[in-house]
Amino acid sequence: MKNPDAIALLKADHSAVKELFEQFSVLAEAKAPALRKKEMIAQKICKELTVHAQIEEEIFYPAMRAAIDDHLLLDEADVEHASCKLLIEQIESMDPADDQYDAKVVVLGEYIDHHVKEEHGEMFPKARKADLDLGALGAAMAERKKQLLANYEPHSVEMA
Repeated sequence: MKNPDAIALLKADHSAVKELFEQFSVLAEAKAPALRKKEMIAQKICKELTVHAQIEEEIFYPAMRAAIDDHLLLDEADVEHASCKLLIEQIESMDPADDQYDAKVVVLGEYIDHHVKEEHGEMFPKARKADLDLGALGAAMAERKKQLLANYEPHSVEMA
């Protein structure tokens, strides 16, 4: 099976995570808290976003920096990633019954929505116009994603 190009791969990740945030939102707003199910969805969100950010930072963003002259756009993306990583670490170390658990996941979703809009509206069009081999980037990103997912360890440290 042929790997998707880099942009198609990133857009597929964005869609998958958006669906997870929607599932979480339904559970967070429900009268009877389904803590275990919320936790499973939140942990999947954290895993998907961590791996997604890493393949962007290791492969896609460096290629973009070399191909386009808009370092502010890429610097903003890096800062947005850093903010999201802090929230992910907090979520992964929390219990779903904790105060602010739901709020942290919801705010993470809002950050991601903003980030995705910028990538789709600004970064991806610039990537398509740039002299980039999006197929080769996509293949490298898909391979790295497979490795990262296989070896993923949450940020949380179990308390004794």
